[in-house]
This record gives sequence, structure tokens and C-alpha cells, in this order.
Amino acid sequence: MNIMRTAMLLAFMTALFMGVGYLIGGSGGMMIAFLIAAGMNLFSYWNADKMVLRMHNAVEVDERNAPEYYGIVRELVQRAGLPMPKVYLIDNPQPNAFATGRNPENAAVAATTGLLERLNYEEVAGVMAHELAHVQNRDTLTMTITATLAGAISMLGNFAFFFGGNRENNNPLGFIGVLVAMIVAPLAAMMVQMAISRTREYSADRRGAEISGDPLSLASALDKIARNVERIHNPDAERNPATAHLFIINPLSGERMDNLFSTHPNTENRIAALQQMAGGTGGGMRQPETRAAPQAPAPEQSAPSGPWGQQPAETKPPRQSGKWGRNPTGPKGPRS
Repeated sequence: MNIMRTAMLLAFMTALFMGVGYLIGGSGGMMIAFLIAAGMNLFSYWNADKMVLRMHNAVEVDERNAPEYYGIVRELVQRAGLPMPKVYLIDNPQPNAFATGRNPENAAVAATTGLLERLNYEEVAGVMAHELAHVQNRDTLTMTITATLAGAISMLGNFAFFFGGNRENNNPLGFIGVLVAMIVAPLAAMMVQMAISRTREYSADRRGAEISGDPLSLASALDKIARNVERIHNPDAERNPATAHLFIINPLSGERMDNLFSTHPNTENRIAALQQMAGGTGGGMRQPETRAAPQAPAPEQSAPSGPWGQQPAETKPPRQSGKWGRNPTGPKGPRS
């Protein structure tokens, strides 16, 4: 079913790309757009994940330089029965995360430093389980290709603005066609992105909660991320808005548009669904045991305690253990 949906999406996006080409340059423009779209489809299939990671300056990490973060992903992968993806870190204070890759065997997950610093261990595990759910559901190929083609269609609309007026002889609709290319086509591409992201986030929330065994921690993580996104700017996301639907929460700040133009479902609705999942049925999933929190050297108003919160000086691990502290046993799932 996912293969069919991906094929239909590619066909629609290609047709939209060709339509914009026709509005700009007539039949010749349509053929050029078709060749560009075909090349981009092929290129995107093999390289879109690398492009997205590069757009956000993601750096690959492993258990040597990010032991606890890497350990969270490894434990969740084992629980989900997935191949181990590549694990990336993005140096950005905004808490967020996304997954990409053409299939589970060639997948990657990425989290920002803000996510690791502002969320506790169980919340980070819930977020990464959500991203692995996208990998398991094979959402990542569709979402990543959509980001690439939507960006290309928007670029073509900009091209129409600068060069469309000089090609009115080849454009059967004249200036009206240029306006349609400038406005309608990028809007249509944006609507496709929204439809894809909004319909898949609920499914990834549910499956992610099943993988981590802790719906309430994922709900808490969504609330913290949403509140921080409102006040912490993400320059890389602002420069590449076509990738916004990849993230667990829309990373674009400031513009709170209504539900019709939202790239993600309403966060409160997602939280409510997870809370219902946690306590709605007697046979529902149990929240895992709470990890023993290390004692903080100061009250709550001191430095924030994330999943690698401060330990007393005499028990701090040696520096070679990495920026992200002790090596964990992994997130605890539901008891059998």
C-alpha cells in the first residue's frame, strides 16, 4: 500500500511540475519540466535523505561520542525489530527531530541538541520511537521526496515571476498563466505536504508509543517541543521550509496559521490521543518504571536537567565518556 501511495504521489507531483512548465513556456516548457521532474524523481530516490541532512547541518554520531543518545536509538530499534539506522545530531537549540531515508535498511534519524538538553530520558526515547515508527511505516521515502519536489515546484514558481513575462508568446495563457504558476502551483505543493504529514503523524505517534511503551512521555515531549518551538528560532528550517513536514513538530516559528494551512496535526489533539491510549482501556500499555534521577547540585532554577542531567561532582563520569554522560541500559518498555 505504501508503494502504491508513493507511486501515486510521484505521479501527481510530476504532473503538477509539468503543468507549471506548460503555464510558463507552453508545450516546450512542459517537456522541459517533465525531463527535470523525471531526473529529480530518480535523484531524490537515492539522494534526498542526504540532501535533507545536509540542509540542516546534521553530523553523524555513534556510541563513542554520544553514548546515551545512540543507546536510546539502539534499544528502541531492537524493540521495533528494525535495522540500526544512522544516527545524526543537529547543533540547534530548538528541540526537534526527524527521520529520513528511502527504506528501513537505509534510514537515518536526527535530533537537535536542544531536544537532548530540554527533554528527560523517557521523553527523548518517546520522540525517537516516533521517528522510528516513520521508518517502520516506510513514511520517510514519501515525505523526503515530497520535500524535494515541493521545493522544486516553489522554485519554478519563482522562475515564473522573473522570466515568465518574457515568454508570453510561448505561454498559451499569457500573464494569467504566469500568475497561476507563481501562486497556485506552490500552494498545491504545500497542500500535498500538509496532507501527507498530518495523516501520518497520528499513526507514528501511536506506533512510537507502542515501541517505547510510554505514551505519556511522548505526550509530554510533544508539549515541551511545541512550547519551545514558539520561542526558539530555527534558521536552517526557515531557509528550507519545504522540509518542515519532516519534523515531529513544525519547526517554523512565528506564523501560527489556522488548521487548513498547518503542516502538522494540532498538538493538543495528538496529546489527547496519546493520553487516551495510555489510560483508555484496561489492557492498555503500562508506563515504564521511572528512572532514578541523579541529584541536582542546585534547586530547579539552576542549569536545566535533560536526559543527561548533572550529577554530584564526586560521581561525574570521566570526560572521555562524551558530552552526553553515562551509558544507559536503554529505555524501559512495558513489562510482559
